[in-house]
Amino acid sequence: MTAAGLDREDLTDEQQTALETLLFRLADDEFVHAERATEWQIYAPTLESDLALANVAQDEFGHARLWYDLLQELGYTEAECIWERDADDWTHSTLVERPFPDGGWGNAILRGYLYDVAERIRLEALIDTSYAPLADRVGKALDEEEYHREHAENWLDRLAGGGESHERLQRAVDDLFPHALSLFAPSEHEETILDAGFRTESTADMREEWLDTVIPRLESLGLDVPDPEDTDLPEARGRDGTHTDAWFDLQAEFTATYGEIDPDEPATLSSEGV
Repeated sequence: MTAAGLDREDLTDEQQTALETLLFRLADDEFVHAERATEWQIYAPTLESDLALANVAQDEFGHARLWYDLLQELGYTEAECIWERDADDWTHSTLVERPFPDGGWGNAILRGYLYDVAERIRLEALIDTSYAPLADRVGKALDEEEYHREHAENWLDRLAGGGESHERLQRAVDDLFPHALSLFAPSEHEETILDAGFRTESTADMREEWLDTVIPRLESLGLDVPDPEDTDLPEARGRDGTHTDAWFDLQAEFTATYGEIDPDEPATLSSEGV
């Protein structure tokens, strides 16, 4: 039976572990997706798209903060969630950790589309969550994700017009679609997540809705989409803690500054040379 109005003190140990798994997946996806999006700052093809992608990255960092904050309420510290966490413990999909190829604007747009559709479906499955602190945060994230999808879809239409941009978009489909299939890989806590009412849709149902949305959309643009049932998943899948080499490089980059400071000593402005 689905529980209603649960708070932290109501959770069993099993339920808390399942909830943490759900939250880490949400937060890690958003954080890493945002990290990659920032790589396009000043490199996007137009000033408008540069500003739009900057806003997308800012929103995604904000969404990651929503979910990491809930994990802190469950007993974690920020450092344990992000800065001091072992790279192998992150559970984001490999879709969001992939580096961009040279001239990979189409790759960035397709990645954003595949991810944003998945995020909309995942968030909608949390609207009626039984965990009250989670329910309070879903609406804001959903509203912002709609803007992200619109941006990606508008660019998809432009890039699919033909010629070299269409060819690059097709290469992006071939490269990214197998990684995107890992977005809905179930965890070992799937049954508890559903029984406790943390999420109202199974990963299998969400995956089906995602496929029913993205495949017709991409095919309408003249793109060939691999059959998901005949597509070999990458060796590294993210959700199970296995990652591509690019992830370890990225994680080292965004934790580098943290590693150079002493968190117990507040930063001060030096008077030397003044």
